[in-house]
Amino acid sequence: MESVSNTDRRDFLKTSAVAATSAAVSQFTLSSAVYASGNDTVKVGLVGCGGRGTGAASQALSTEGNVKLTAVGDAFENQAKGSINNLKNNLGEKGDRVDVKDDMVFVGFDAYQKVIDSGVDLVILATPPGFRPIHFEYAVRAGKNIFMEKPVAVDAPGVRQVLEANKIAKEKKLKVGVGLQRHHQAGYLDTISRLKDGVIGDILALRVYWNSGGVWDPRLPRDKAKSEMEYQMRNWYYYNWLCGDHICEQHIHNLDVGNWVKGGYPVRANGMGGRQVRVDKKYGQIYDHHYVEYEFADGSMMYSQCRHQPNCWNSVSEHAHGAKGTCDISAYRIAVNGEDKWRSDAKGKDPYQQEHDDLFHAIRTGADYNEADNGAMSTMTAILGRMCTYSGKVITMEDALASNLSLMPKEFSWEADPPVLPNEDGYYPIAIPGVTKVL
Repeated sequence: MESVSNTDRRDFLKTSAVAATSAAVSQFTLSSAVYASGNDTVKVGLVGCGGRGTGAASQALSTEGNVKLTAVGDAFENQAKGSINNLKNNLGEKGDRVDVKDDMVFVGFDAYQKVIDSGVDLVILATPPGFRPIHFEYAVRAGKNIFMEKPVAVDAPGVRQVLEANKIAKEKKLKVGVGLQRHHQAGYLDTISRLKDGVIGDILALRVYWNSGGVWDPRLPRDKAKSEMEYQMRNWYYYNWLCGDHICEQHIHNLDVGNWVKGGYPVRANGMGGRQVRVDKKYGQIYDHHYVEYEFADGSMMYSQCRHQPNCWNSVSEHAHGAKGTCDISAYRIAVNGEDKWRSDAKGKDPYQQEHDDLFHAIRTGADYNEADNGAMSTMTAILGRMCTYSGKVITMEDALASNLSLMPKEFSWEADPPVLPNEDGYYPIAIPGVTKVL
């Protein structure tokens, strides 16, 4: 399968000679083609008003130049209104950049359409990731610049939907950012640049980890939910159609770094995983540990661990082993013959802020900027790993990406059944290696 190439951040920040030479022409181009309002204010819409969406909106509103949040949308009214209040409080003197009128607060499954159609220039997509392909495609067809959180899908059909929609985004020259912020982190950029220059020789193996005690417990008790759909959406992290399991939702960051170092994506994988700690029915259907061995086309391997189990060894990190030495990528440190030889002293802004600064810079200058292909394929790397751990099979990336097994509901409404339902005792179906079909 042909790899989708990584995009170099340095290319994103190049401005055109025309823009640099003629400010008048540049301003005309930006006003007429980029900003719906006809001036230099970038109007932002937020879809998905939870913690990460609110954080992304805060970072967007902290970029240079004129920018305003003018519309928000969420499945739940309390989250939409709560996000507005939190943003006003957190932004301090920039709180006036939150300019959302009452009739621009949208609630329900179609809120994303209303936000995107409200006249915004850029939309932030930060709902649970199962919705991302639908929302991304709609935003692209509407001609909007986009920042979308990772992962960008939870299944292969969703990844393909993002890749196809992104062909249109590139034709329209839309600016698309994806929340894999390590690509904008000074230490990572410095370290990986050296790895690509061959300082430790050919990369023979990678080790990547997201081992931690876990995330938040389910928030809404079953007896407080108005329907099964609401129960699962309030507790979205524990259902694959919404989250993709924690190998997708969190560990994608580390897998993405491995792909970045290799300049491509694995061709096959095998793995194992299960539930040993989070066995209560309130934890839905996801595993609490995954181990995957990914193989690249050149035969090199990426060994991947992600675990949500308390009182165990924790690590969120990436490591490269080369023919001449090793690199603790996350610590920006290179060793040769077991001795430290180099450590990056690169200083940079908070990467969550930097990724928005870079995106808005591209919007304002007209520079090429599109991270969606890499976001989709690093998402697919995580999905491939989950498919292997759930099935116990060796699976190729080609077969995984071609899978038509969709995790998404056939209908989006509060009365509709989600794709997975509990049995009479409240337990959800859990993947069983050797039994569960994933292709």
